[in-house]
Amino acid sequence: VQLVESGGGSVQSGGSLRLSCAASQTTYKTLSMGWFRQAPGKGREGVATIDTDGSTTYADSVKGRFTVSRDNLKNTLYLEMNNLKPEDSGMYHCAADPIDGYALFERLDEDRFDYWGQGTQVTVSS
Repeated sequence: VQLVESGGGSVQSGGSLRLSCAASQTTYKTLSMGWFRQAPGKGREGVATIDTDGSTTYADSVKGRFTVSRDNLKNTLYLEMNNLKPEDSGMYHCAADPIDGYALFERLDEDRFDYWGQGTQVTVSS
């Protein structure tokens, strides 16, 4: 599975961005998908996931501001980000896992994802 992210950029605090992740896999609809981010000098953080049945999970830090969605006809994953804050800055990666149905506490665990994109940079200035 090849994953290619796009849509990153630089915005001011309070602004919005929409990230996209295009997947090469024709069986995309069978993949559990996720968004992760990494700021300089910090570890990778799970942001949001969406399972094959459309169920979603969000990190507490983005709840109410970010929305993850998927279009199985276009093999594309999205992350709508609103009311952005400087602490949202980082490299955003999408990831795919052939297995879903994990318990809630496991869904944002990066170790379960087998495929990763190269990332798209998001910079939020105050």
